Amino acid sequence: MSKKIGNIIISTVLVLLCICFTAASSDNFKIVKNLDIFFSVFRELNLLYVDDIDADKIVKSGIEGMLNELDPYTTFLSEEDSEEFDLATTGEYSGIGAIVGVKNNYIQIVETYKDFPADKAGLVSGDVLLSIDNVSLHGKTTAEASNLLKGEHGTTLNARVVKLKTSDTINIKLTREKIHISGIAHAGIIHDNIGYIALSSFTQNCQKDFKNALQKLEATRQMKSLIIDLRGNSGGWLEAAIDIAGMFVKKGTEIVYSRGRIKDFDYSYKTKEEPLLADIPIVVLVNNGSASSSEIVAGALQDLDRAVIAGTRTFGKGLVQTVRELGYNSRIKLTTAKYYIPSGRCIQAHNFSKLNEDGSVATIPDSLKKEFNTAHGRKVYDGGGIMPDIEVQADEFSDIAISLAVRNLISEYAIKYFSQHEHIDEPEKFKITDADYLDFIEFISDKEYDYQTKAENIVEKLLEEVKKGKYNDNIKTQIDALKSQITHDKNRDLQTHKHEISQLINEEIAGKYFYQQGRIRKMLTDDRQLDAAVNILLDKDKYNEILNKQ
Repeated sequence: MSKKIGNIIISTVLVLLCICFTAASSDNFKIVKNLDIFFSVFRELNLLYVDDIDADKIVKSGIEGMLNELDPYTTFLSEEDSEEFDLATTGEYSGIGAIVGVKNNYIQIVETYKDFPADKAGLVSGDVLLSIDNVSLHGKTTAEASNLLKGEHGTTLNARVVKLKTSDTINIKLTREKIHISGIAHAGIIHDNIGYIALSSFTQNCQKDFKNALQKLEATRQMKSLIIDLRGNSGGWLEAAIDIAGMFVKKGTEIVYSRGRIKDFDYSYKTKEEPLLADIPIVVLVNNGSASSSEIVAGALQDLDRAVIAGTRTFGKGLVQTVRELGYNSRIKLTTAKYYIPSGRCIQAHNFSKLNEDGSVATIPDSLKKEFNTAHGRKVYDGGGIMPDIEVQADEFSDIAISLAVRNLISEYAIKYFSQHEHIDEPEKFKITDADYLDFIEFISDKEYDYQTKAENIVEKLLEEVKKGKYNDNIKTQIDALKSQITHDKNRDLQTHKHEISQLINEEIAGKYFYQQGRIRKMLTDDRQLDAAVNILLDKDKYNEILNKQ
């Protein structure tokens, strides 16, 4: 028996003994009984199974199987998972500041972060990394390459690189730094004195970045109103959400409160400082990708009638997670409470304790949703995310555009364009020409990017049902004829959806020259939901009417 397995067994026995001494109820007896059974199964496997077992792997699988019975936010974090989790929560890691991908079995620079080591060393999108510290990257995965690029702050690495624009192979020495990925994707004045801040995540201390961006916009003396873009922001640090909402409401305002099975997790979160902008008109943009902390900010500002919410219904995550240390550098992130925004509603959309007959997660039906009131008496509801005050659907992507994007063909063409053009116009003005679009069509002519349209998918399912039902051949013939009429034509679709595909190409190219902000700046030039937010702020009477202001 290995020392590691022996330690696991000893630890398990000690846990069982501790629980046995305190077991006084039937619930405690069930816990002791099942832990005893778990330990016995593990012991028998270790002693008698025909092959050697991996203790770490089998115990982790058992833990994950147990947690799978709960909500998807309760997860086990092993020592190996900690770095990724810390990056998600802090927005920080130590490395060179680059996103990499696989290209022709080597590692390619996909994007660099401005003013970090990779950028300062002259690495650009499309450069290929052949080796790091004499370790060949041929056949390596992005995860393996990332591990080689990361390291302690101040340490150095030597990379052998094939440069995109010259095809020269050179050696570059880089010094790793602490990389801080700001939660602010973009901030600026966008239209008629309207400020805009896109917040991509709620990492620890992102409120400082948000406050800094807000103060810079305010200092221009141009900003008269504000758009906060939370679309696609899946949440994160709760305290950051409280502080950001607190920048717009009076000190001491309750933003959210939590209620758990254990009273220790019952807590009221109130703003701690005086607001920076107590009266400025605000529109918050949200969509189905806005969750958790995003919903706290949007929901609180809606309940307090402090902002107009625009876009589409949010995700509906009203659960609070707490991270607990387990020892051996492992942790558990578990749901400990539900949160409630100022009107008293919980916007949790899924009931993970109750499954449907088919095993799917139950959602709260409209008939059981409760009505609540905002500060000005407007009706709002619980049980299904934040419903915007002004619902505006985003443009849907065509099947061909999705296929081209998912297969990275638009990104690859952007790198080709980047290699051939030294400069482009500012993102707001830049557009590829008709000749460029023809060049793109030529570029993808020998690439694989098939797709199935929604209509084709419906017909395929209809054919399957016809076969199952053993209908006569005449019906099958008619469906086949319909299928031939709606089958997609790539060349036709490339022309039909030229505007949409061109915009995606424009965004990707802008990102190569102007980093992440360039991509966003270009996206904002063709954004139906943003246009709606601007129109709301330009119409003061409409804005006040929505918020039921007298």
